[in-house]
Amino acid sequence: MSTSPVGSADQDRLTETEYRDRLRELPPSAKLVAKVLEGDAPLSQGGLAEESLLPDRTVRYALNRLEDEELVDSRYSFKDARKQVYFLTV
Repeated sequence: MSTSPVGSADQDRLTETEYRDRLRELPPSAKLVAKVLEGDAPLSQGGLAEESLLPDRTVRYALNRLEDEELVDSRYSFKDARKQVYFLTV
C-alpha cells in the first residue's frame, strides 16, 4: 500500500515558479501556513494553529484559500482517523 496521497502523480505537481506565482496573490495568513507546511507537513489544523500562532479560524481560512489555489491537499491522519492532516502539493 502506498503512503503517497491520492492524485499526487508527478505530472500533477506544480513547478516551483507556478507555486510561487499562486502563493504571491494570497493573504499573509495563507503564506504563513504554507511556510509552516514546508517544514513540518503533514499537520492537522490544530497543529498548524499551534505552529503558526494563528487562531483556528484564521488557519481554516488560510487552508481554504490554499486549497482553492490547489497548493495544499489533505488526507485522514494515520494516527487519528477523525482528523485531517494537510500537506503542500509542490
